Formats: sequence, C-alpha cells, structure tokens
Amino acid sequence: MDIAIRAPKTTTDANGTRQGLNIRFLEPCRGVKVEPMTTDRFDAVSAPAWPMHGMVEDARPALSTALSRGPAALATITHLGGGGPRPVGAQMVFGEKLLSGFLSGGCIEADVEGHARACLEDGVPRRLVYGEGSPWPDIRLLCGARIEILVERIEPDDPAARTLLDLAAARAPAFWLSDGEKRLCVEEPQAPWAGAFERAFDPMPRLVVLGGDPTALATASLGAQAGFETWLVRSKGPTTPPPLPGVAYRREPVAEALSAIGLDRWTAVAICGHDLEHDHEALMAALPSPAPYVGLLGARRRLPERIDRARAAGLTERDLAKLRAPIGLDLGGKAPFEVAVAVIGEIMATRHGQPALERRVVEA
Repeated sequence: MDIAIRAPKTTTDANGTRQGLNIRFLEPCRGVKVEPMTTDRFDAVSAPAWPMHGMVEDARPALSTALSRGPAALATITHLGGGGPRPVGAQMVFGEKLLSGFLSGGCIEADVEGHARACLEDGVPRRLVYGEGSPWPDIRLLCGARIEILVERIEPDDPAARTLLDLAAARAPAFWLSDGEKRLCVEEPQAPWAGAFERAFDPMPRLVVLGGDPTALATASLGAQAGFETWLVRSKGPTTPPPLPGVAYRREPVAEALSAIGLDRWTAVAICGHDLEHDHEALMAALPSPAPYVGLLGARRRLPERIDRARAAGLTERDLAKLRAPIGLDLGGKAPFEVAVAVIGEIMATRHGQPALERRVVEA
C-alpha cells in the first residue's frame, strides 16, 4: 500500500510566519546526554507500568541518543482516518535500551514496538494499519480511528538523520521526506515522491522568563516541563542558579542576556519581574524582535504609563501590538502556579492561533 501525503499541515499567520507542528528538541543534539526511557532488557516487547517515554513530544533527542548506540527504528503516523489521540506526524523511536514517544492511547504501542524490533533486525520497512482494514482485527482502537504507520530503520551514518539533527541544533526548520527506504532532509518544503511522506520540524519552542520571584520560578518550571527550552534571566541575581530541572540561568544585564540567548520566531518572552527599569529594558529588546509572544506581568492600572514610556523610547505601534498585558489568559487565579498555567496556556494559544487570545488584547 503506497502512501503519499504531506504532514503535518502548515499554515501562515497574520505576520507571514509559517506555523507548523512545533515539537520538542532537547539537548542531545548539542552533546548533552538525555535518556528518554530505558529498561534493562528489550528481549520481549516492552510494557512499562507508567509510559513516561510518551511525555517527550519531539523524536529528535531520542533519535540522537539511539543513533549514538547503533541503528534506530522510527515509527511515524502517516495517515489518520476518523480522528485519533495523536496527529499525523507523531513519532516513536526504538533503539538499544531505548523507547520514546507514543502513537495512541496505549492501544497499539506494544504491537508497533514488536514490528519496530523486527525492522531493526532485518532492515525491512513496515507499513502498519490499525482500525478499519487492519490485518490485526484483535487490536481494537477505542477511538474508532484508522491509523497508518511507517516503520523504518535508520543507520547511525544516515545523511538525512544527520541533517535533521544538525538543523535542530542550529534552530532551523527541517522537512523530513521518506518512503521507508529512501530518505531526504531539507530546509525548504518540497513535494514528496510516490510512496513518500513529508513531515515538518520546527525548532524547539523557547521560553525566556525574566524575574526571580515565585511567579517567575513557577512559570520557568512549568515551561520546562511543557517542553520549552527554558531560560530564567535575573539581572544581578544570585550566582547560584535556581534549583529548577531543565531551566538555564543568566544574570547579565537584561539586554545582554536576551541578546546572548537569541529571540527568534520560536521564542516566547515572559516578563515577570518587579523592577520597572529591568522590565522596560526587556520590553525594548523583546518587542521589536522576531519573538511572537511578549507578556508583561503587572497591574492593569500601571499599563498606560509603561506603554507610553516604551512608545516614547521608540517602539512602534506594530511592536506594541505584540504585547500581552496583563500577562496570561484570564483564568482568575493569582497563585504562582495559577499564573504560570495562564502564561503557558497563552503562549500555546499564540502558537496555535486560538481565539482565547482575544480576551487579553492590550488597550493602550
């Protein structure tokens, strides 16, 4: 059965920025070891009690780790009919003592792993069908979906895989094309050949939080857990970084720190400080940048004077239109993690163009 699709679908927002499937990219491609999920043996199909391996959305870190040990098997949803818990383009990676990602609510993962392990042994790609038309009617999908999956073996020296990981490390978009035997990774989309599919990869979403109070710490912590490359900036802050897993720390002057981190079009900036000067410096650096989201914590009654100051300092109306203030979706809570949930939710809504954003447009 040949499958020729383009996945995932990309759209263009009002600023002309292509919005694709934003997926997590961790540090392995930069030389830092990350273990998605390991077990002592993979002699039989794995059935972990808690599928923690499925919490990692981006296949690239696991692929990097797997290829450092030998061949890897990559399973990708290439077609989906009738809905389903995972989108076209969702992936799992299988390697030596390694399992990462998920493709359903647990209905098919064990069977997919069996095929993936066989693919690793003989190198023959598999096209799997679950649901309607499946050769395995005993594997029932509770969602009623029809899922088609391509399983392919990737060698450690595969040129397409190397390009994919190199582009991820450079924070550049990538387009992966494969039919299971022939693979290509390029920086611009192109029509797949017969029997191939295309999957778009964006750089890892990045979150920069400015501040050092509990709200800033909660926002940075939740951002890291949600899959963002997360930075906490506290100018002249403690020399010891905060004890937050997955959060990097900088204490230089605000403009210097933001310049060093880099504010590209996959970066969100959450200004959660209580220093008017530092906040102003952050606004002046972040609003004219390509970063699509800039949020400002603070009282609504103080907004007009802060906006007027930024305008007087040279920010344009187009720059100011990007500002989300007061920061976060209006969920009603003010506790640190309640605010953090509101902020991360608003950032995700910005990325996906959801109408919930209309509730927090700044009235200058």
